[in-house]
Amino acid sequence: MQSIRILVVEDSLTVRKHIVEILNAEEGFEVIGEAENGQVGIEKCRQMRPDVMTLDMMLPVMSGVSVTEYIMAYCPTPILIVSASTNRGELFKTYEALAAGAVDVLEKPVGDDCDQDWGQRLIEAVRVVSRIKVITHIRARLETQGHALAAHDLEAKDPFTPRNVVAIGGSTGGPGAINQILRQLPVGFPLPILLVIHISEPFGTAFADWLNGQSTLTVRYAEDGEPVPRFGQAGIFMAPPGRHLIVERGHLRLNTSAERHSCRPSVDILFESLAKEMGPETVACLLTGMGKDGASGLLDLKRAGALTLAQDEASSVVFGMPREAIQIGAVDRILDLEQIASTLTAVAKGDGHGRKK
Repeated sequence: MQSIRILVVEDSLTVRKHIVEILNAEEGFEVIGEAENGQVGIEKCRQMRPDVMTLDMMLPVMSGVSVTEYIMAYCPTPILIVSASTNRGELFKTYEALAAGAVDVLEKPVGDDCDQDWGQRLIEAVRVVSRIKVITHIRARLETQGHALAAHDLEAKDPFTPRNVVAIGGSTGGPGAINQILRQLPVGFPLPILLVIHISEPFGTAFADWLNGQSTLTVRYAEDGEPVPRFGQAGIFMAPPGRHLIVERGHLRLNTSAERHSCRPSVDILFESLAKEMGPETVACLLTGMGKDGASGLLDLKRAGALTLAQDEASSVVFGMPREAIQIGAVDRILDLEQIASTLTAVAKGDGHGRKK
């Protein structure tokens, strides 16, 4: 079996050698190059064409964000960010890199964290990231199925059902996708948005603040017990890292119950609660992501009368979660990322499947 070829970009010699040692010791892994700054990292990436790049955020010459933007524009390569995440500024740079196309993020080893447990997490993260570029492309079969389902289902629904809330879930590639959607929504977009994005601690702690700075809408973490926002109460209400977000008896609730699909927060858990509480009032959208979280919940919402959307394969970093939803018949419309904001805007205005004018 061919080895996974890795380029390690890290300015700290100690950390770089530690990463290289761990990866080279793993069967099926091969570190083909090292770089101590961003410019050298780009040059070696273009020359060597690795399967995966591990990338620090704080680098000499060119920052990790600049490297990510260049790599994804000129020689797309799966990037695993390995970051210290010690301060708000570095967290924001991590979010910018994820929005620019980096696939995932792992905390950098610090002190006693340079142990076997961290090494295993690094190995697994590199292995997962390396698979993303070899997603099976089954667009023709799924699009035919998805659009046939959409046409049949949309004819059967009341075209003027009022929609009072949007629910969005995503995972790998989700930070960039949701950032693009929010940037395209108009000022004054009236539908509140409940959002679940898989981003692990400690990297999720400031994500809502970063998104808030990118959007004309207010973005914040939901508070346990607050009333469910209604039509006209614009804003994005996110599930905090490590806590499920649900709708229960007219309120937003947060809990630390068991993970679903190894995820907390879970998209399925939010979607299932909305299906019970606000089914016909909901527009739900499943974005790019690995795994199947959100698929069964989206099906519950569709059966409850919600309008259900999924990101298409071409614009997804990983077509895992949307594909699962499409395969089980949970999706009314399969949309390119560029179409999602305009569709939500049309729904909010009542054009087709929204509030009656």
